[in-house]
Amino acid sequence: MIPVGDGNDRSTEEAAVRFQRLDSWPTGSVLEALWSGQMRAVAACLPALPALGRAVDAAVERLAAPSTGRLIYAGAGSSGMIAALDAADLGPTFNWPEHRTLVIVAGGIDLPRGPDPAAEDDAVGGRAKATEAQLTPADVVLGVSASGGSAHVIAVVEEARRRGAMTVAVVSRADSALGRAADHAVAVPTGAEVIAGSTRLAAGTAQKLVLNLFSTAVMVGLGAVYDNLMIDVRPGNAKLRQRRTAIVASIAGVEPAAAADALARHGDVKRAVLGLAGLSDAEIDAALVAAGGKLRVALASARSRPR
Repeated sequence: MIPVGDGNDRSTEEAAVRFQRLDSWPTGSVLEALWSGQMRAVAACLPALPALGRAVDAAVERLAAPSTGRLIYAGAGSSGMIAALDAADLGPTFNWPEHRTLVIVAGGIDLPRGPDPAAEDDAVGGRAKATEAQLTPADVVLGVSASGGSAHVIAVVEEARRRGAMTVAVVSRADSALGRAADHAVAVPTGAEVIAGSTRLAAGTAQKLVLNLFSTAVMVGLGAVYDNLMIDVRPGNAKLRQRRTAIVASIAGVEPAAAADALARHGDVKRAVLGLAGLSDAEIDAALVAAGGKLRVALASARSRPR
């Protein structure tokens, strides 16, 4: 069995001795080595959870209604592509508005050619992108970089912080320039890659996991989830329309037909559930505003009203 990690894993750029002659190994051993790297990345995320939790709580505070702040991702290379992927999922899953999401990837995104490696060093371009974004104190900016040394990403985070935005660094080193530049540093040291310097491997897995945890927990905190149900999911296909109906039926304790009727009348899960609880359209609007968009709070208030 390939060891999951060892004390020599100090940097994502280090060439780990135990993976020398990898090109001469049988396929099964190569896969086992790659698997061990992924397991090391997942395990390395656990100690970062307290720092991640503080960043989530601070982000929820910034983004909660009536804020119109944005969740902004900044990255370069593979890290930028991973950040873009996380951002792309927020709309379909949590109905997070497109105008409240922004992705800044050094050199832009060109899927056939991949990221432009030279753009990672462009601090001037990063600062210009941050300025162009017209960042405000309502915004939350996530800077993602395996080494924490991308000049482009550091410049975005520094400019964001200068403008009062909340900043979070997601890095694969315990101490980095990007981590020092941000309000919150979430460091997940994944060590030397199986293929030296290929941070799309262990570092990339850790970044994907951290971003997934961060954005999902933020959306939970903002009220996009009730129990463990995605109540703000966009009904983009038959499966998701059926899911919304089932969610309303489950929360409101009604038959699917009644849930479907309520969705047809009120348009979304939160409003449909509150309508089934006996609130008028005007009362639904007022209840959701008073509850900061959180269905649990609004529903508890509705159910406690004198009959």
